[in-house]
Amino acid sequence: MIVKTVPICTSQTQAVLTTYFQENSPEMGMDRVRPVVLICPGGGYGFLSDREAEPVALRMCGMGFHACVLRYSIAPATFPSALWEVAASVAWLREHAGEYHIDPEKIVVCGFSAGAHLAGSIGVFWNREFLSGLTGLSAAQMRPDRLILCYPVVTSGKYAHMGSFENLLGKDCTDEEKRAFVSLERQVTPDMPKTFLWHTFADRDVPVENSLLMAEAMRRAGVPFELHIFPDGAHGLSLADEQSDNGTGEQIVPECAVWPALAADWIKRD
Repeated sequence: MIVKTVPICTSQTQAVLTTYFQENSPEMGMDRVRPVVLICPGGGYGFLSDREAEPVALRMCGMGFHACVLRYSIAPATFPSALWEVAASVAWLREHAGEYHIDPEKIVVCGFSAGAHLAGSIGVFWNREFLSGLTGLSAAQMRPDRLILCYPVVTSGKYAHMGSFENLLGKDCTDEEKRAFVSLERQVTPDMPKTFLWHTFADRDVPVENSLLMAEAMRRAGVPFELHIFPDGAHGLSLADEQSDNGTGEQIVPECAVWPALAADWIKRD
């Protein structure tokens, strides 16, 4: 296992990318390449959840993938700082695909809650001129191949998790035009990568309508997606088992704990 920290620097911020790359062996094929799952923890753009970081990376490795965790900039940093960082991370993974035996056509960005908003943001903005102008990277360098959105923050409208948008936009949160710009269901185009989403009906912090609105927008745009809605479970389940539980047992929901296996099967499909 190659575990290393990579600084992801922008003109004003610095994020940290931690890698969990599996090494090849003559017994398992020296030329073997694997998909990589780039994980963006949640935390309302105000903190980064450890429960949605390394435990998820290790689970993804256990299912045969490479994984990375991006500790991106949060408040008081505002949009588009974190977007720049995830774009640069995707570009770094693609640039180093040969060195670390990464399948350059299966760079998967996976996010949780506000981290899923960040993952969704690179999914809708990767080929926009403003992002290329900001980062100096080409759309081809920044393009995610797939997205996994776990109980995502999506909309800044009726079903918004307003704390996330207040942290993301800072003083600009009252600007309706800027708030609409980061409302992801409004930004979906046919160029968005195929997406796996899951949510719980019982989520009171980020209502399930966030995933439903995203799925509806992707349906209209013709973007393939797989959507799972589980009946029970509060917000922030992570793996939904004992590996990511906070010690109370409240995040252990067996019916939701199947999501990593479902996502792994989905990643492996052509």
